[in-house]
Amino acid sequence: MVVVVSPLPFLLLLAVRAAVGSGAGAGAVGASGGGGQLWCVAKNNAEDGALQSAIDWACGPNGGADCRAIQQGGACYEPPDLLAHASYAFNDYFLRSGGAASPAACDFSGAAALIGLNPSHGNCVFPSSSSPKNGSFVGITTYGRTGADLSRSSSWQLNFWSLLLCISLSIAIFAVSHS
Repeated sequence: MVVVVSPLPFLLLLAVRAAVGSGAGAGAVGASGGGGQLWCVAKNNAEDGALQSAIDWACGPNGGADCRAIQQGGACYEPPDLLAHASYAFNDYFLRSGGAASPAACDFSGAAALIGLNPSHGNCVFPSSSSPKNGSFVGITTYGRTGADLSRSSSWQLNFWSLLLCISLSIAIFAVSHS
């Protein structure tokens, strides 16, 4: 008597683990305990006036952020892009205020959010803060994917197609082994 052991349960478990494990969703920034990286960026639905006021404050004497990179000739100087300038200023202020140890420093009256995706681009490098190992952010209501519109992120699409491929392969293997 030949006993055929189906790999279906193992493959389904592997597929679910791959899809869920790599796509830490809302509220899960740093929750894995691995001490990931965090950046404070401007929300792309924030009003221009609020962003400009927040930049003025963060880059001024009260905020103390180093905004030379977003001034003319700086690596992150992008004149029409207020959102990019605000993100750089917010992140610098956040890091100077303690980074992940002080998540409330990334608020700017609701115009900013913590994310786990590196906003650096070209020569414009955003330093990061390590996330707390326990993943808890006391007093913060928005962070991670809920706090910023990351609609350009395709990680969920990759996870979906990986899951679909694994399920399809599992079904094919199951069908062949039971024929």
